[in-house]
Formats: sequence, C-alpha cells, structure tokens
Amino acid sequence: MRAPAHWSTAPGRPGLLARALTPLSWLWQAGACVRDRRAKAEIAPVPVLCIGNLIAGGSGKTPMVAALLRRLQAADHDVHVVSRGYGGRIAGPHKVDLTRNKLADVGDEPLLLAAHGPVWIAKDRAAGARAAAADGAGLVLLDDGFQYPGLVKDAAIVMVDAVAGFGNGRVIPAGPLREPVAAGLKRADLVVLLGQPDDRARARQIWPELNGPPLVEAQLVPMAAGMVVEGDPVFAFAGIGYPQKFFATLQAMGADLVGTRSFPDHHVYAPKMIRRMMAEAHAQNAMLVTTEKDAVRLPAQLRREVVSLQVRLEPEDWGPIDAIIGRILAK
Repeated sequence: MRAPAHWSTAPGRPGLLARALTPLSWLWQAGACVRDRRAKAEIAPVPVLCIGNLIAGGSGKTPMVAALLRRLQAADHDVHVVSRGYGGRIAGPHKVDLTRNKLADVGDEPLLLAAHGPVWIAKDRAAGARAAAADGAGLVLLDDGFQYPGLVKDAAIVMVDAVAGFGNGRVIPAGPLREPVAAGLKRADLVVLLGQPDDRARARQIWPELNGPPLVEAQLVPMAAGMVVEGDPVFAFAGIGYPQKFFATLQAMGADLVGTRSFPDHHVYAPKMIRRMMAEAHAQNAMLVTTEKDAVRLPAQLRREVVSLQVRLEPEDWGPIDAIIGRILAK
C-alpha cells in the first residue's frame, strides 16, 4: 500500500483530514482492545522473540530478522522464523521451500528471509510456532507480530525508522500508528532506532518517548561497496515502505541518480513496467538498480537485467540484544 499524504505531516500539526479521521482512530483502538481481551494467548513450546513495529509500513523489520538469523546461527542456535506471509496465498503452517514456492505462494519477505534460514508461513502465528518447534527450532523469531494477541512473546524488539518516526503521531486511519506510541513502547523490551546518525539524533528530539525504553541505534550498510563507482549513472526504483531511503543510500555510495521511480510497498511488477524502466535507464546509459526485497518480486525472465543492492543491518552495540536473547533462552 502507499501511505496517505496526511500520515506524514509533522507531529502535533495534524491536517484537516487527520483531525476529521480521528474519531475513526478511536474506533480502531476500541476494536483492538476488544480483540485483545477476547484472544487466548498461547505459550509456544520454545522461546519467542518478536520483531515488530508501531506503524503500518516499513521500519526495518526484515533486515533485523535477517541479522538475528545470521547471528544466532553463528552461535549454533536452531532458530526459525514465523511470518504471516503478507501477499501470499498459503495460510500455513507451511515451511518455505525456495525450490518450489513462488511469490504468490508466500509473499516477498519470507522468500527473502528463507535465503538466510528456515521460515514458516502461518496466518495463525501460534500454530506456526508449534510447527517450527516440532521441526527442531529452539528459538522462534516472530516477524511482525507485535500486535498479534494469540501468541505469548518472551521478548519484543520494536523497530523505528529514524526518518519516518511515528508519522503524524496518530492512529490508523488518521495516521500510520497501529497503536499509540506510549502504549506500544511500554510493551517493548528494546527499541532499535534505524537510520543515519543525523536522522537518529533528530528522531530522538522529535519523539522524546524514544528516550524512555532501552534503545540501540543501527544503520543499513551496503554490502556491495564497489557496485557503484563515484559518478556512475543509476536509474533506481523501489516498492518499499520508504523508497527515498533507498535512493539516499545510492547517492551516499556515489551514484549519479538520473531517474527514480517509487511504488507502493509489496508492489508486484509487470514485465511491461520493468521493460519501460530498462529502456529509460538504457537511454541514459545507466544501470537499473533496486532493493533485495523488490528483486524477489521481479518477473523471473527479467530478474538478471536488474541490479539488486544488498544491505545488512548493523547495530552500534549488540550487547543489549544479546542480553535479551540470553535471558529468554535461559528460561
């Protein structure tokens, strides 16, 4: 989906549309309260570490899950991911098979994560956790389940994008929040603030709530530093939560952005659209570049024609994250 313009207005300065929609936000919150009270939270057979956020849209959950997978596997932990599988037709529980499953089966993020470790698709996340445990998991990473009431989380990490923050500070549909900031951060064991140093400092000024819970700062680091040489012409496109972050990363690498295209998050690309952008890039002697997440949504026959920029999430300090993992495993 593409975020409505009124979601990104400055906090404390809601526009007319955001104010008009605020009563519907109250209904949203009331409905969430009723749902949570009626839900019976199941305790999984193994510890569950949730990686979630407070807003609708991207905030770095997928790179964080991938980073945790790599770190836990390096420490010889049997870790599996459980995901809702947004955009996929399979309800699950189903273990993603990269040799058989397609985008329409499981969605883009599970396909991306399955390259790093075992991933389960489950609309019923509690059933997914049971299936993962039965398959040998000693720890479950719950991808985007912070507001899911049907499964007990042993710990929760909340991701916050330093540029997007919490939008205009209002709850859906008046703003991007899935729940009020104070209530959400109160339930978080740790907050990871993702972005460049200047953006992180600005976010902590705009949102003083971030200075309350334990917080680790992190950034996305390109893995192919030599992919773009200073001044190389690049035509970039992205269908993620905040495409401008991707474009800024390319510019920081030295790319000469001769053109950009933004699409809604999880956008599925038609061959005609890719060929059109290929023609635009070729006309300017530029390489066509996109994100890892977008690459899995490209038509298979055109995937090799597009350069995929790989990035890795790197926290400034793994200590608080490792402490949470150690605590829940010790249970």
